Amino acid sequence: MNEKTFKMDSYVLGIDIGTTSVKVCVLSLRENTVVAEQSKDTQSNVPSNQGIDGNKQDVPKIISAINNCVAKLSKDLLQHVVRIGICGQMHGVLFWHHRTSKAWERIEKDGVLIRYDVKSDQVSNAYTWQDNRCSKEFLNSLPIPNSHLQIYTGFGIATMYWMIKNRPEELLKYDHAGTIQDFAVSMLCDSEQHYISEQNASSWGYFNCETYSWNLDILKNDGFPTIMLPEIRISGNIAGLLADTWHCIPKGTPLGVAMGDLQCSVLSTIEEPTDAVLNISTSAQIAYVNKNLERRELAGPPRDNPMVHLPYFNNTFLTVAASLNGGNSLATFVKVLQQWILEFGFSIPQDKVWTKLIELSGEERANSDLRINPACWSERHDPEITASVTNINVGNLRLGQVFKALCEGMIKNLHSMMPKDVLKEANIERIVYSGSAISRNLTLQNAVKEIYGFPFKIAKGSDAAKGAAMAMKPRNLR
Repeated sequence: MNEKTFKMDSYVLGIDIGTTSVKVCVLSLRENTVVAEQSKDTQSNVPSNQGIDGNKQDVPKIISAINNCVAKLSKDLLQHVVRIGICGQMHGVLFWHHRTSKAWERIEKDGVLIRYDVKSDQVSNAYTWQDNRCSKEFLNSLPIPNSHLQIYTGFGIATMYWMIKNRPEELLKYDHAGTIQDFAVSMLCDSEQHYISEQNASSWGYFNCETYSWNLDILKNDGFPTIMLPEIRISGNIAGLLADTWHCIPKGTPLGVAMGDLQCSVLSTIEEPTDAVLNISTSAQIAYVNKNLERRELAGPPRDNPMVHLPYFNNTFLTVAASLNGGNSLATFVKVLQQWILEFGFSIPQDKVWTKLIELSGEERANSDLRINPACWSERHDPEITASVTNINVGNLRLGQVFKALCEGMIKNLHSMMPKDVLKEANIERIVYSGSAISRNLTLQNAVKEIYGFPFKIAKGSDAAKGAAMAMKPRNLR
């Protein structure tokens, strides 16, 4: 379909495959607003044979959650979808087989496609960004990338290297590798060809941001199976066409190459060039579009730095401080608190625990000198860091004081990675918040205001699913 023929009552479907949930939305081209949305927890975590060091997810459950969400949207809207944009959790990797037997199957009724289901014996688990199986010693044994970006545990190529050296028989079952969102695009296009955007490729390691290419020579010389790597395409471009009518979305609808959830979240949130975006959901990131980035900053060798430059859109870059400790740290505290209460024989719903913690931490008596660094997930640039509690005394252990110190500690940790002086030098004038963990937590918002000292705004209706749809709007309608 020629872009000039799009009707203004047409829509773009955005899909975000997150770490814990899937969200879909329908963006109106006429109003440039979200007119429908659905979300579902995937409940896809599976036990890892690496114990606490491993983090894997069940791919069929994730794809089922996508089908579930899209099926709940209005068929009248879906019939007028003209583009599909998909983004998802970055860094992770899964493997699938396709050349002799497809990794998915058509589920039909009366000859009409209902959905695609994953063949579990043709697909590995998805190894997520939270996977810690690659030790520092293991990573140091790998070739030095030709990239300004360091490689860390949980990165796609690092995980593949671990599999090569520890479970080579596992990789022999498969001929494709990609992110969960890359897999979803290939499935919906019913295609053997698979692509990865420069956004997701940069999150895997061994990707050069100057040339937008894999470090193929380095990898091949080290015996790495480069044939499994997806072909790189630029974010916002078309990866293929919908192979069949899917939940009333017409056959032949273009799908974009899968994008990074961070970039799509920023795209949907940022309003002015002088905005920085703070997103706190499972993890936490603060980022701004770097208008003065010198290309030499993208040259190798890798540097251990809490701030990195990542591909954004339209040949621009984000400067990002990405912390592994966000809503997951707060959620860990809530779960521990629930468990303590349960050991006394009482059960309290999680939502009531959250409500009470936020209420207590907002009281004046919650002020204290207790210090908590909630880095229980460590940090990529400092894998040896652990969570800690200091300055404890008999007067600062009230529940509200502890939770407030926990929220403040999270923001202080992020501030140590990207101080406010960096934002000032970049001419940032405002911080815009997004993400479920901060939008519902006034204590966390106040901590950002106090520690960063910038004017702030809570983004309305912004999330990665919306950003994925926005990125795929026909260019003449953007």
